[in-house]
Amino acid sequence: MEVCGGHTHAIHQFGLPQLLPEELRLISGPGCPVCVTNALFIDQAIDLIENHQVQVCTYGDLMRVPGSKSSLDKPRRSGVPAQVVLSPLNALDLAERHPNTQVVFLGIGFETTAPASAATIQEAKRKKISNFSMLVAHKTMPAAMAAICEGQAQIDGFICPGHVSAITGAQLFDFLASRYKKSCAISGFEPLDLVESILMLIRQQNTRQSQVDIQYKRAVSQSGNKKAQSIMNEVFEPAVDYWRGFGKIEDSGLALRKEYEEFDAGKRFKIPTQIVPEPSGCACGEILTGIKQPLDCSLFAKQCTPTNPIGACMVSNEGACHAYYKFKPTKN
Repeated sequence: MEVCGGHTHAIHQFGLPQLLPEELRLISGPGCPVCVTNALFIDQAIDLIENHQVQVCTYGDLMRVPGSKSSLDKPRRSGVPAQVVLSPLNALDLAERHPNTQVVFLGIGFETTAPASAATIQEAKRKKISNFSMLVAHKTMPAAMAAICEGQAQIDGFICPGHVSAITGAQLFDFLASRYKKSCAISGFEPLDLVESILMLIRQQNTRQSQVDIQYKRAVSQSGNKKAQSIMNEVFEPAVDYWRGFGKIEDSGLALRKEYEEFDAGKRFKIPTQIVPEPSGCACGEILTGIKQPLDCSLFAKQCTPTNPIGACMVSNEGACHAYYKFKPTKN
C-alpha cells in the first residue's frame, strides 16, 4: 500500500500496476490530505463564510471537496467566496493588509504542510495580527497506518511517503516494522524510485524481514528536519481527529496548543460540530482504508467523475479515484 497521494498519481501515470507480476498488488491508502478531510470541515468553512462574513483562504484542491450540502467553489449566499492561496503566509498577509476583515486559513495536510501552518501562527502572534485565525484539520500518518494494520485490509508492506519522511525522518515508521512486522520502503516520486522501492519490499518479504528501507536518500534521513519538527511541536499538540473512512482516531490530528489558541477559528467562531454522513453509495472510505479499489465503487466513472465528484477521492489529482479515472486502468 502506498500512503502518499503523489505516489498514487505517479504509480498510475506511469502504468506501474500493468508492469508488475499478477501476484504483486498495489493498493492506495489514506495518502491524499484532501481525501481524508471529512465533510464536517467543509461545512464549517462554508458556515464561516455564510454566517460570520469571514474571508476563508485555502489550497486549491480543497475548493471542490463536497460537504454535506455544497462545496467551497459553489456561489455563497452571502460574503466573499473562498480565496485560493499557495501558502498560509499569503492568508496572513491578506489579514495584515485588511485589518477590518476576519481571515481564516483552512489548515490541512500531513506532517509535510503542518510546519508551514505552525510558522504562520508564530508569525501572527509575533505581529499581533488579531484578525487572523486558522481552522485546523492537519493530520499525522502513524495512527492511521496503525489502524490499517489492525483493520480488514491485507497489507504485507508499505511504500511510505517521501515528503512526510523528509520532515519526520524514517524513524517515524519504525513501529510498523517492529510492532506489526510490515515491510517498509520510503520512496521518491519518479517511476524508477517507485520500482526500486517495490523491489526493496519484495526482498524484505523474500527474506522474511521487517524493516524501514530508505530509497529516497536524496531527501530523507533517519532523523528528519529538526527545525521543522521543533516549530510544529511548539505550536501544535496531538489530538483526536476524524478521518473519512476511519472515523475518529486518537492522537492522529493536530490542535493548537493553549499558548496559541487565540488563533483557533473553531474557538473564535461558533460553527457546526456534528459529524455528517458520507454520500450514499460512495466507497471513498473503504478505498482509503484499503478494503476496496476505485473500480469496486458503483458510482465510479458513472455518477462520480472529476467534473462531478461525489466523493473526496475523486476531487484531488492525488486521490485514488481521480488517478484511476484519469489513467484508466483495467480491472484485474
